Amino acid sequence: MATDHDAERDAITAAIQRLLDGRPTRSTGALTTLQLAAEAGVKRWVLTHKHVDLKEEFVRRKSEANGIPPAFQHLHARAVEAEAAARAQREENDRLRERVAVYAQVILELRTELDRRTDNNAQRSPVRGLPTNVT
Repeated sequence: MATDHDAERDAITAAIQRLLDGRPTRSTGALTTLQLAAEAGVKRWVLTHKHVDLKEEFVRRKSEANGIPPAFQHLHARAVEAEAAARAQREENDRLRERVAVYAQVILELRTELDRRTDNNAQRSPVRGLPTNVT
């Protein structure tokens, strides 16, 4: 004959497995004690005071999965890769911005030097332009 105690343990055990498999039915699926209680359909205190061993088992198994249900670990790996790629792109973008700023400064200095030389040559040139209107 099953008791309430046994029924709670069975519900908690099943809820642990569903959460770790990424198949929640009554909770958000977050790997927390509160969500485990919600998934099992028991009050949190029932989990933390009456079935401490099951709560500790859940915490241990959660830490083995790095807090990510196995069903979602491949997505987590993809997210980590995407973050690394985005970081590399931002670093490359920063390097290119610095290079463009240097190029802009060089262009400005070259233009200034060209304008200075053009102004000096125009003032010193012994050649004078011929008049265009002949009457």
